[in-house]
Order: sequence, then C-alpha cells, then structure tokens
Amino acid sequence: MQNLPFVNVVIPCRNEKNFITKCLDCIVGQDYPKDKLEILVIDGMSNDGTREIIKKYMEQYPFIKMLDNLKKIVPTAMNIGIKYAKGDIIVRMDAHSEYPKDYISKIIYWFDKSDADNIGGILITKPGADTLIAEAIALVLSSPFGVGNAYYKIGVKEPKYVDTVPFGAYRKELFDKIGLFDEELIRNQDDELNLRLLKQGGKILLVPEIVSYYYARDSLLKLWKMYFQYGYWKIRVIQKHKLPSSWRHLVPSIFLLTIFGTFILGIFNPICFYILGTIIGIYLIISMFFSLRISLKKGLKYFIILPLVFGTLHFAYGFGFLKGIWDFVILKKHKKKTIEDVPLTR
Repeated sequence: MQNLPFVNVVIPCRNEKNFITKCLDCIVGQDYPKDKLEILVIDGMSNDGTREIIKKYMEQYPFIKMLDNLKKIVPTAMNIGIKYAKGDIIVRMDAHSEYPKDYISKIIYWFDKSDADNIGGILITKPGADTLIAEAIALVLSSPFGVGNAYYKIGVKEPKYVDTVPFGAYRKELFDKIGLFDEELIRNQDDELNLRLLKQGGKILLVPEIVSYYYARDSLLKLWKMYFQYGYWKIRVIQKHKLPSSWRHLVPSIFLLTIFGTFILGIFNPICFYILGTIIGIYLIISMFFSLRISLKKGLKYFIILPLVFGTLHFAYGFGFLKGIWDFVILKKHKKKTIEDVPLTR
C-alpha cells in the first residue's frame, strides 16, 4: 500500500446540483487509500447551488478541494486541475457520472500492468430522467447505429488499444511531453489530446472491467445541442491534425451532403429525386431495424420513439459538422482574434 501512487481526481463541473452529490459520494467511497487521494472539483462559477454542495463536502473531507474556472469550459478546467495537482496520476471524472468503489484501484492496477499512457473503461449510459424520451436517448447512445464503433460505448470483452476512452486517466508527466488540453476547443478537447498522444507514439487502453455510469441528456433538444457542438468542433480538431480521430466521425456529414447534393441535382435531372428517395428510404429501414431490435429486448414502447432519437443524433452531428466547415474552413473564423464561445448545455 505504501508504494501506491498519489492520485488526483479532476472533475470539471458547472451547474450540476442534481448530480454532484452522487458523483462525490462515489469518489469518497472508493477503496483507494484516502491519504493517497486528492479530489479537485474545478467549478465553472456555478450559480445553481452546486458550489454550496461542494463546500459541505470540503468541510467533511479535507482531501476535497474546489478551484474556480472563470472561463467555464472543460479544457480550461482540466488544465487548472493538472497544474494544481501534486499526484503522479491524473484521473478525470465527470460530475454527470457514477463510479464503482474499485474504479480508481483498477486504473492504478492497469497502469502498473500495461505500458498505456491513457487508461479508461466501459461507459454504461443511463437515462438522465425517468421519462420515455430520456430512456430512449440512453438506449441510442449505447447502440452501434447511434455511436458507430465507439468501443467504450458498445463494449469489448478484452482490454484493447483504441483511439479514445471516456474521461481518461493519465500519468502527470505525460502532459510535460504532449502539452495540456487545447483551450480553444469548447468540445472534443479529449479527442484532440488523444490524437496528439497517438501521433507521438502513445497508447490508449480500454479495459472492460473498468466501468462508469453516465447520465445522458434527458430531452431531444439537449441531445441536439450537444451533438451539434460535437460535430461543429470536430472540424477544428481535423484542421489541427489534418485527419479525423476516427472515420466514423465523417459518416453523418457525408450522409447529409449526399442528401443535399442529390436534391440539388434533382432540380436538373428528376432521376436524382428517385435516388434521393432511395437513400432516405434505406436510412429509414436501417433505423427501423435497429429500433425494432432494441425494442424487442428493452420493450416495444420504445419502437416509435427510437427512430426519432437516432435521427436527432445523426442530423445534429451532421449539421454541426457542416456548420464547422462553413465557419472554420470557408470563413476561417479561427484566425480571428477571438472565437465566439458556444455555451455548453445540459
């Protein structure tokens, strides 16, 4: 036990009063020695009562600290935590999630057993509310048709080197080598960091026995805003590295461009309208197939709603991606002195 590394948990947080208590309870309940643990909650100036909840925990547990994040965005929060941390290992945790009591212990075990630079586990998505829509959103975010080959969402049976993991745990010395999180990126900052890591020969390990539970968005509007932002900022990541972190990120935008292009061509050649109808028909058939497959396992009540959720996710990401092309590739918005922040949503 004396040889265990000191661990800093870094939690980016803003207006999470409904979830921060569960998150902190999970971390306080970890079986990792508390004299080897420090929790840094990096709060983006919450105004919903989150700060007051954190302060009560700080009074009870001296290894919990709260640091202010005036910029209110995740990459800044991570950098504040990394700079402040005194530990050998940085474990990022999400305030919107819960963790088994052996979560940190298993991460440390796999750091000792492997040569990985970033370690994470399987993310089990739970509904953000007790509603049919929220439950359907959670199901879609665990489906290959919803998230592609994101192994941390669809699952693996054995440890596997991948292109990304949820949240992530790092040796602190890694940031001296590859740099900190890119604070320009409101979203996708973890993808960009992982691309940097991989390009410099690093390894990202997904371990199925490491599990966390994430509460998804609870409405179609929130899901749309979130995935629009993911698609939008993915363009800046691609610009910075000249390639996407995974080819699955291009599929929604290619699908939308195909629809738009066929529609425009149909104005000049009506045959293209038949092609357009065929493309949309194939998409609907695939969507209905996956919806039915999920509904047969989870309940037929989801069958009508699931295609709507799949469409919301795919089209939001695709439109965000195309808007990113317009802003960053055509208008070159990133070359201006300031980039207008896209507010984070819950």
